Amino acid sequence: AGNVIRVQYFDKYRPVSVNEPRSKVCEIRSAECDCSFEDKSRLNLHKSRSDSSRSTHHTMSTLLARFRGFLPSAAALQRQPLRFGSATAAAKLQELALEENCILVDESDRVLGNASKRDCHRVDPDGNIRLHRAFSVFLFNSRGEMLLQRRSTHKITFPDCYTNACCSHPLHDIEGEREELNALGIRRAAQRRLNYELGIPLSQVRPENFHFLTRIHYADRGDGVWGEHEIDYILFLQKDVDLKPNEGEVSEIRYIARNELDQQIASLEAPLTPWFRLILAHRLPLWWDNLHRLKKHVNLGEIERF
Repeated sequence: AGNVIRVQYFDKYRPVSVNEPRSKVCEIRSAECDCSFEDKSRLNLHKSRSDSSRSTHHTMSTLLARFRGFLPSAAALQRQPLRFGSATAAAKLQELALEENCILVDESDRVLGNASKRDCHRVDPDGNIRLHRAFSVFLFNSRGEMLLQRRSTHKITFPDCYTNACCSHPLHDIEGEREELNALGIRRAAQRRLNYELGIPLSQVRPENFHFLTRIHYADRGDGVWGEHEIDYILFLQKDVDLKPNEGEVSEIRYIARNELDQQIASLEAPLTPWFRLILAHRLPLWWDNLHRLKKHVNLGEIERF
């Protein structure tokens, strides 16, 4: 028998009487870790529990798919942040995420195949890192202030660093995120991750809401063990949204004004992620100054090399 993941959620489909417990606990067998999730939605882990052909042992990839919004249901739109029972549990969940498959590309962003996040971020003995597809979302509110997040200390790559609103990868395992026309797969992945990391309801960030500006190619060897080598799609979004950060991913968020950018960056108590540092140095001030005139700065025909 494996360990048990206890998943706490609230029943939003019927009233809860004063004589009932306010929550239910669903035990899911796992061979990997023991952690606690808080979710307002029904779990709906299997559509057909009576299907004898399906194993009753839930794989961690299926579990992650449900909780990370890979296959989001309408009931999951208002998901609360994950609550980790311990730092060990949070770290184990980050380890499990390394088994997700990224999209491998060449320097022209042509798809070559797929590989796990672990393989895509490991620095090999020669200092090389496999090139893969990624995205960076820059989120602004109606006042033109930009959201900055601080990555959780549990993150495997660049933990405890400040960065833009959301940075992640489209997954090869999700068919809709492999769609290339108008960067639709990237937009879907960005919607999924904004929901997972920052708790933004899916209904508030539709794929068509993102402004796709350009792609950048950069590499950073990080700590020499874990690094980055990405074709990074730059997405801008200006919208007032509801935020419920996932503490397993994000330890701090703040909005900063354009005229306070230099002062705020200088006062940060931790380093910047390499991609954010490069974008800040080369493009961000120009883009931010033209937040309402972004079309003239769109460059989809070439990949910028940093």
